[in-house]
Amino acid sequence: MSDVRAIDDESLAMATRIVKDGGLVVLPTDTVYGVAASPFSAEAVSRIYEAKRRPRSKALQVLLSSVDDLDGLGLYLPVPLDRLAKAFLPGPFSPIAVAEAGSRLVTLRKEMNGSKTQAVRVPDSQACLKTLRATGPLACSSANRSGGESPQTVEEAVAALGDDVDLYLDGGPTVSHVASTVVAADANERDGISIVREGVINEAQIRAALMDVEGGSLNA
Repeated sequence: MSDVRAIDDESLAMATRIVKDGGLVVLPTDTVYGVAASPFSAEAVSRIYEAKRRPRSKALQVLLSSVDDLDGLGLYLPVPLDRLAKAFLPGPFSPIAVAEAGSRLVTLRKEMNGSKTQAVRVPDSQACLKTLRATGPLACSSANRSGGESPQTVEEAVAALGDDVDLYLDGGPTVSHVASTVVAADANERDGISIVREGVINEAQIRAALMDVEGGSLNA
């Protein structure tokens, strides 16, 4: 049976070893429980897809402990996503970053224009951030079989993924089953952004925050 542990120094050390060795860890975020692995290992990332039975055409997010981690991953947030990040991160906001040529991430998505991108997130959860500070950045997706409901508790994650995961970190129930809002920069769309997936933060909140940023109130 897979191991279910409360989040403490011992379990975080275990999680760090598992990630380093290419294994899978389930952890709480500020939205739902996620199944995660090293974003630098193609084999580990493949295990996420296999555990979830998720089509490889669907990209994974990368969880960060801080926006400052972007540089080290060879990523940057284009305008106006860099401005929106100031309003919504940490939080249930997943901007799609652009990759530089030297990025080592194996989770990058190739776009039609030849660029490579990566959805990123800094969860507003102390349990999640503590985990990320121990393990480093993690490739992540909701801890359920593809098409199923995103888990709000570790028990729901165990029921969904079972022994396909090496370690489950129990941080208590999350606030809902609703995932983060994914937003891309798009010069051809209204306000220069495209809402890829509407989640906890609705489109009206995104648009309003962008207007506030452009008006200077978030930079005051």
